[in-house]
Amino acid sequence: MLLPLSGRFPEVHGHRGCRGLRPENTLPAFREALRLGVDAVELDVVVSADRQVVVSHEPWMSASICLLPSGAPIGPAEARQHNLYQLPYARIREYDCGRTRHPNFPEQQPAPAAKPLLREVVADLENLTQQMGRTPVQYSVEIKSEPAHDGLFQPPPAELLALVLAELQALQILPRTTLLCFDKRILQLARHAAPTLPLCLLFEDELPLAEHLAALGFAPAVVGPNFRLLTPALAAELAGQHIRLVPWTVNEPADLRAVLALNPWGITTDYPDRLLALR
Repeated sequence: MLLPLSGRFPEVHGHRGCRGLRPENTLPAFREALRLGVDAVELDVVVSADRQVVVSHEPWMSASICLLPSGAPIGPAEARQHNLYQLPYARIREYDCGRTRHPNFPEQQPAPAAKPLLREVVADLENLTQQMGRTPVQYSVEIKSEPAHDGLFQPPPAELLALVLAELQALQILPRTTLLCFDKRILQLARHAAPTLPLCLLFEDELPLAEHLAALGFAPAVVGPNFRLLTPALAAELAGQHIRLVPWTVNEPADLRAVLALNPWGITTDYPDRLLALR
């Protein structure tokens, strides 16, 4: 058994379900991740025109993986015109985002799939968990938010956060949820709106950790850097402040082994099967 330095194997977080194996952020991807045995499913949420919480990485239809309701492809220059924040969910559901294999994931098995609602994903996974008789899964919910998108691709931060928190509360999964975001405004609001909810600051730049934490204004429960930014010094700095480390998105076996040596709390991966094979 391969273990990190503490003797504890990190949590396995299935990125967008299991993007390397099934279409990202779709029911087939989340179901497969659960069957594989992930500890947590990671997913992204945005908001529709009728204020539904939709599972999607972009607040528009990606030209790489989505098809028009007619079945025709979406041109890259046209993708942002299919703005989820300007579409009611009934219309969003008419697009297919599962039949087109992502060009970066040759092992991915395409399957017809619409962008699901968060409540649909949770209901499906909770039911499957009971059928499997396994431990309840955790949820890593990333709110997609950028200041430049306010009013265009998303509601204002306070409204966006309120919609997501209300859904998590209604679904009764708050005790098993960590809230992730790159946008520090969301985390700052969440700290006051939901004091007991673990928060994860995501980043992908080379600014020192101290600068990120100073801008945030507090130490979050979790930090999620791009794994390529990981160094022994950064891992030690986080450990010294009792902040859990959950890097993303670690896919290749050599990279998985290198990250394991840094003793993370968890690892987010498009290939949960590869990480689980090392446990």
